Amino acid sequence: MEKALSGRRVLITQADAFMGPVLCEVFAEQGAQVIASTDPLVAPEAAERIVRAAGQFDVLVANLALGAPTTPAVEVSDDEWRDVFAALVAPLPRLVRAAAPAMIARRAGKILLMGSASALRGMKRASTYSAARGAQLAYVQAIGVELAPHNVQVNAVAQNFVDNPTYFPPEVQANPRFQERLAREVPLGRLVSAREDALFAAYLCSAAADCFVGQVFPVCGGWVGR
Repeated sequence: MEKALSGRRVLITQADAFMGPVLCEVFAEQGAQVIASTDPLVAPEAAERIVRAAGQFDVLVANLALGAPTTPAVEVSDDEWRDVFAALVAPLPRLVRAAAPAMIARRAGKILLMGSASALRGMKRASTYSAARGAQLAYVQAIGVELAPHNVQVNAVAQNFVDNPTYFPPEVQANPRFQERLAREVPLGRLVSAREDALFAAYLCSAAADCFVGQVFPVCGGWVGR
C-alpha cells in the first residue's frame, strides 16, 4: 500500500493520545493532509467546533481514549459510569452529526472509529469501560448501514493488545506479569505494533476499502477468538 490516501484531508481527534500520534504519522506517509486535533471533546459543543475549524475534509478518524477504570461491577458509582460514557460515547454522535452532512451532500466520505475489543470479550473489572466501548461499536454498525446509500463508509477498529501509550505504556510492557499474560492470552504472542494497526486503519480509510460498511474489525493478535 503506497500513498493510498493521496489527496485526502483527514481529521484525527485526540491526536496526542491513544493511537493519535502514529495515525498522524502513517496517514501523512500515505499522502493524506492530516488535521490533528488535540482539543478535548467532553463539552457538548466541542465536536461541532472542531469539525467547523477543520474545514472540508474527506475522512474523520474518531480516536477516543480514556484510562480504563478497574472497579468491580458492584462498586461502580454513577459518577464513574457517567464520566466514562461522557468521554467515550457522547462525543461520537456529536462528531458524526457535525461531519456527516457535508459527506452526504458530496456523496463521499469515511468515518473510522478507533475502538476497543474489550466490547467483544468479557473482561473482569472492566464493566464500565467495556459497556462504553460496546456502545461505540453498536452505534458504528447502525450508522454504517444508514449512511452507506450516501456513499459514506463508517467502520470501526476494535483493538486490544496494540502497542500504544494510553493502555500499554513502557512500564506495563516491562512488567513480567504482563508478559506472562501476553504469552497466555494472545495467540500472536506479542503486542500488535502501532504501525501495523495504523496501516490497517489507513487501508480502511482508502478507496480500496469502499466495500466495507458498518463493520467492526478486531485487531488484537487473536485475543477475541480465544
